[in-house]
Amino acid sequence: MRISLASDSLDGVASLVAPELERRGHTVILHGALADGRADWAWSCSEAAADVAAGRADQAIVCCWTGTGASIAANKVPGVRAALCVDAVTADGARTWNDANALALSLRLTSPQVLVEILDAWFAGTVSPEDEDRANIARITEVDRGFSG
Repeated sequence: MRISLASDSLDGVASLVAPELERRGHTVILHGALADGRADWAWSCSEAAADVAAGRADQAIVCCWTGTGASIAANKVPGVRAALCVDAVTADGARTWNDANALALSLRLTSPQVLVEILDAWFAGTVSPEDEDRANIARITEVDRGFSG
């Protein structure tokens, strides 16, 4: 899988994510502090999300100190459903119920062990076949295309 990875700094687990993804067999596209050193979450995280929207990446992982700015920036890109996940249960739910295609991580809260647990759950997750869950995901797609009230 092609994963677009962005971080606005090299704090916390930022430098551990790419090697862990590569160990799992993924191709990693780097942005922000991991690539050119630019420490701006809005730029790097929206670029990673744009890779997903344009088909250059299958998924994105976006990181900043709290994870909040990273998730906001990624979610501004149409077609991207970013979820801020601080544990494996949340990561599994984001993939199952939200068909999330971008994982947002907090560099402040994510330890190396929790990172592995989150990635395990994220990549093992599958989208729910339930009609209600599919309807919610479809609604988000409608909103992406222009809110209709």
